[in-house]
Amino acid sequence: MRNLSRLFAPRSIVVVGGGVWCANAVKECVKIGFEGSVLRVHPYEEGAFRSVADLPAVPDAVFIGVNRDVTVEVVRNLAAMGAGGAVCFASGFSEAERELAGGTGLQAALLEAAGDMPVLGPNCYGVLNLLDGAALWPDQHGAVRVDAGVAIIAQSSNVAINLTMQRRGLPLAYVVTVGNQAQTDMAEIGAALLDDDRVTALGLYVEGIRDLRRFEALATKARAGGKSIVALKVGASDQAQAAAVSHTASLAGNAAGAAALFDRLGIAQVTTLGAFLETLKVLHVTGPLSSNRIASMSCSGGEASLVADSALATGLVFPPLEVDQARALADTLGSKVALANPLDYHTYIWGDLAAMTACFAAMMQGDLALGMVILDFPKPEACDISEWRLVIDAVVAAQSLCQRPMAIVSSLPETFPEEIALECIAKGILPLAGLADALSALDAAQWLGLGRRTSTPLLLPGSAGPGFTLSEVDAKFALAKHGLSVPQGAVARTSITAGQAARQLGFPVVLKAGGMAHKSDWGGVIVNLGTVVDVEDAARNMDAASFLIESMVEGGIAELLIGVIADPAHGFVLTLGAGGILTELLDDTVSLLLPVTGDDVKIALGLLRTAPVLRGYRGGQQVDIETIIDAILAVQSYVTQHQDTVLEVEVNPLIVTPNSAVAADALIRLKEPT
Repeated sequence: MRNLSRLFAPRSIVVVGGGVWCANAVKECVKIGFEGSVLRVHPYEEGAFRSVADLPAVPDAVFIGVNRDVTVEVVRNLAAMGAGGAVCFASGFSEAERELAGGTGLQAALLEAAGDMPVLGPNCYGVLNLLDGAALWPDQHGAVRVDAGVAIIAQSSNVAINLTMQRRGLPLAYVVTVGNQAQTDMAEIGAALLDDDRVTALGLYVEGIRDLRRFEALATKARAGGKSIVALKVGASDQAQAAAVSHTASLAGNAAGAAALFDRLGIAQVTTLGAFLETLKVLHVTGPLSSNRIASMSCSGGEASLVADSALATGLVFPPLEVDQARALADTLGSKVALANPLDYHTYIWGDLAAMTACFAAMMQGDLALGMVILDFPKPEACDISEWRLVIDAVVAAQSLCQRPMAIVSSLPETFPEEIALECIAKGILPLAGLADALSALDAAQWLGLGRRTSTPLLLPGSAGPGFTLSEVDAKFALAKHGLSVPQGAVARTSITAGQAARQLGFPVVLKAGGMAHKSDWGGVIVNLGTVVDVEDAARNMDAASFLIESMVEGGIAELLIGVIADPAHGFVLTLGAGGILTELLDDTVSLLLPVTGDDVKIALGLLRTAPVLRGYRGGQQVDIETIIDAILAVQSYVTQHQDTVLEVEVNPLIVTPNSAVAADALIRLKEPT
């Protein structure tokens, strides 16, 4: 880990280059109230130093706004003189197509020139330190100075700018962009920002993770420091979705791998920028929630219904009222109000501070993690909002009485003015703008409160490369050595020898065409053959050079899929789900990252829509879950032993009977030997 303190909290800043971007960088230093020196380097501009070598002192932080070729030379000179770090604004390095096609190698040259000096980018805007007042930033932004707040790290500079323009009252302590992470990556930056006691939570806008081990270390550090991380992951991994012959490859793409990684490391994941900001706000004001139990209060039945319906897609629950809650509410609201959670307290008590306080406090008597009061503010320029302010006062008073977090939530983002949101935070009340984003944020916060995470290091695949596929026979043999149960079988070259093999195995049998992927799609699998003649006729009608004859697995209750794919971006992604020929259509899967424990697997299986079938749906037979777990751990054992060469492993279907789990088909892809 490099020391980033001089770069992030500099006492001197140098801007190298000319034009509008560098001029903006200087303006932003003034705008943010930077108290140190700001110097310019340009060979022709008046008042600027001709080169970095002419500077009167070694700078702490440098914004480099020159073209990519000159950038490398400037970085080399700065590193030689001991500068604290640099932001490389120029693009055209590894993100450029000509570089990816084997171009000029500028990124390698940049890294060599930098040595141990920290470098952000290239192709990034840089750093805003809103705590100490420092900016290495070539554009306008909407962030303001704060005493404490959340830190945001983004791979997209434009998204970072947009986030600074938020009007939701979220205090931003740092905003850092990383570009293509040539040297200093998101995890290293995040670890440095977490060291600042004034940072309350960390938000990551992620396109790709450069170093999985360092990312693991970031999550561990955040956990040890009692700070939470929320991530918004975008983009697609070409490696994870490379052409492959398994069902797993079409199910376990980059999104599944990322979700499994964040879940494993205890990082909350959201899918929209609004939810990203609101989750960070929850973490800043209240921290993770103690449970998923929420009370909702509004003066409208429509709002109460909207809350209940909108929460269906989350893990939040609105528990029924307890006896003491209902009694206290009835005393305050009278007999005309139907008591429930979410609560419509009507407008009988609107404008009555004492009554609203009593109502909110009564509602918060139950076993709850948070109470939310729905309140949309009218346009202050057109309306009198004094009665709405009474609601804020009532929430503040109720929170003081019940000693549980409370939030004011607007149904629309634009109906929560920024100045009122800031006022709420100052009073210890959580302001959430927009119902959908608010519920997503609370859902993420309650998930963080569960504390589910795995500290065991990830099992990482070897380097990517071209692969080859084992035959089904070889794949099953390899997995059976690690404990996977497979049917008895034999290989035959002709229809006659296929019939003979079937007689020796005993009927019924399954006949499969050898050397064919997705055999069911091409008529390459025929099941429940009961005689030698049946086998011989089926083999003659099957266009195959060889045949696999296997004992048929009988008594199956369910068919499952076990798949593992080597995803260089996230590790080995284990996919469990409904199996068989309809795997993609059913889309009933859950993904984890290896290694897993038996308990991990049991929890994951319980999340499948297929789970009730395994437990004996509507009086059906139950299965022995331990046999499924053993099968999955057998696949993991194989992958662990061959982690440098495995590209894919799939068992589909795993036929589950009341007391067994048998791999009816198996596939293994390995990296070609070098």
